[in-house]
Amino acid sequence: MLQTLVHYSLHFLMPGLIAWVFFRKNWKKAWLIIVFTMLVDLDHLLADPIFDPDRCSINFHPLHSYWAIAAYGAFVFIPKLRIVAVGLLFHMLTDYIDCVW
Repeated sequence: MLQTLVHYSLHFLMPGLIAWVFFRKNWKKAWLIIVFTMLVDLDHLLADPIFDPDRCSINFHPLHSYWAIAAYGAFVFIPKLRIVAVGLLFHMLTDYIDCVW
């Protein structure tokens, strides 16, 4: 229960803080963009079962692979993709926390 609460708080509330700290001028827009990076979880639809609370998403799902994470890291250096990259990287960190919980 606590793990689920922490997980979804990190996915929805922490992006607001990240947006406010790093993208203060347009923090509401940044928050929305970061939250929309949750769409990266659509790759869970390729798994069987779709949801497994004991499965580590990192390097299991295609958009959670090490190669994808490296690409997200590279996107940080492209100004127009920076907010998306921050959202995706934070999403991966949140999912990694589940792996070690």
